[in-house]
Amino acid sequence: MSPASVPRRLGALVIDWLSCVLLARALTDSPWAPLGIFAVENLLLLTTLGATFGQRLLGIRVVRPGEPGPVPPLAALIRTALLVLVVPAVVWDREGRGLHDRAAGTQVMLTRPAH
Repeated sequence: MSPASVPRRLGALVIDWLSCVLLARALTDSPWAPLGIFAVENLLLLTTLGATFGQRLLGIRVVRPGEPGPVPPLAALIRTALLVLVVPAVVWDREGRGLHDRAAGTQVMLTRPAH
């Protein structure tokens, strides 16, 4: 597997965020509901499937390099907590990894080739 591009990762994030906003609007008027749903989606899906809905649609997944299977719960919690804070997610290193991924020891990889 090779690292996912920033545009592909951002596309997955937009898909996930919009789906969480739509679900939140259907359930409640709380302005914080989309963020809560987004956090729960990330925690549950990263620890069970290794990818959120948006990531699966765009052919990427979150992995811990050298470890098989989905992301361990503690790594998913660290990654998700920093992701919802936004700032760590928009700061990348030269490898294209966000601070949230570096802190969690994760990396976003392609599951199918880019076209």
